[in-house]
Amino acid sequence: MPATTIDARTALLVVDLQRGIVDTAASLLTDAVPPIAQVLDRTRALIDACRRKNLPVVLINVAGSAPGRTEEPRRFDGPFPDGFTDFAPALGQQAEDIVITKRRWGAFSGTELDTRLKAMGITQVIIAGIATATGVESTARQAFEQGYNVTLAIDAMSDMRAAAHRYSIEAVFPRLGETGTAQEIIALLDTGEG
Repeated sequence: MPATTIDARTALLVVDLQRGIVDTAASLLTDAVPPIAQVLDRTRALIDACRRKNLPVVLINVAGSAPGRTEEPRRFDGPFPDGFTDFAPALGQQAEDIVITKRRWGAFSGTELDTRLKAMGITQVIIAGIATATGVESTARQAFEQGYNVTLAIDAMSDMRAAAHRYSIEAVFPRLGETGTAQEIIALLDTGEG
């Protein structure tokens, strides 16, 4: 279902747009869909729109991985180079932004995110970030399971695997919430639809 409503108590969740991932994606993941520069621009527009409405901005970074065996090598177990977990400068991090550090794909597992959002009376989350089929999708699934209304900014997220990106957007996200472009969501924020 296309994005139709923004609740009065909504938070923006920005997933894994941190220097260590963004810099790698910009230089190595030339097949990322959409390109990282566009994701950063659109996410910044969402951040600015939420700040204009005094809605919380939650910046989420990753600094580890879940335990357990995997067939593919782990990417985020560390040790990390200096600045790896710092947020991309394009996001314009501010002191009032909420920072959540996760060690799983999803931002709710093993963090205080749900407790903090519920303490603020948040009923809806808008989600943007990287990678569509892992960090973003896992966070969206967990938000849905926690009872939040979920809106996914489908052009403010990216994945190096085009097929995985498309599958999440076309087959998974409509079952978890509403989807829309960053501009469509900003228009709802600006008109106070909700």
